[in-house]
Amino acid sequence: MVDLIGVFALIVGLELVLGVDNILVITVLVSRLEEKYQQKARVIGLVLAMVARIVLLFLLLQLTELTNPIFMDFSIRDLILLAGGLFLLYKAVKEIHHTIELKDEHDAAANVKDSFRSVIFQIVLLDMVFSVDSVITAIGLTDVVWVIVSAVILAFVVILIFAKPIGEFILANPALKILALSFLITIGITIFMEGLHKEVPKAYIYLPMGFALLVELLQMRYSKNKEEFKEDALDKLDS
Repeated sequence: MVDLIGVFALIVGLELVLGVDNILVITVLVSRLEEKYQQKARVIGLVLAMVARIVLLFLLLQLTELTNPIFMDFSIRDLILLAGGLFLLYKAVKEIHHTIELKDEHDAAANVKDSFRSVIFQIVLLDMVFSVDSVITAIGLTDVVWVIVSAVILAFVVILIFAKPIGEFILANPALKILALSFLITIGITIFMEGLHKEVPKAYIYLPMGFALLVELLQMRYSKNKEEFKEDALDKLDS
């Protein structure tokens, strides 16, 4: 029982690390919707993604040949990672262009928005790409299905709780949004490289991402303090 608890905690941790990628993707995708539909898209997208991940778990338990080569040296897993990595790169670069060129403002003026169904589909699709390796890893840790399913559900509940506040904070700060999109480019390249059988240590990805985020938060804090200092100085002059 103690071993199962340890495995459960490990799988939850893996899913939460993956959840960082999910939150970034969801934030970018729902930003293309009208504000009144964004939270609904987050909830429906995450619930469907959770169901899809559980279905994937049961499929992988049956389809052991998922990691066996089917085309040259590439397996089904490799092809999924290659396609998913390319799609994530395309999406991130496109969104950076939209943000820098103020496409969102022009689209808002023209009342042009992505469709709700399209955003939901993309959330589920990209989550499936992210989850392939984590599900395979979870199966390698234990063959007790209820432990894996429970860990996936718990992780998704935590992600669902934090997806909205983190997403809204990112969208409210354009610099953070561009930084998040840059992270997605890095993640897309990593996924693509894994599809080519080139393993990239996760620490080489997440540590620089965390450092870059910390630097940006410090910059935001500095800017806020500077503005407050100017306002206080003006108030003293007026008085």
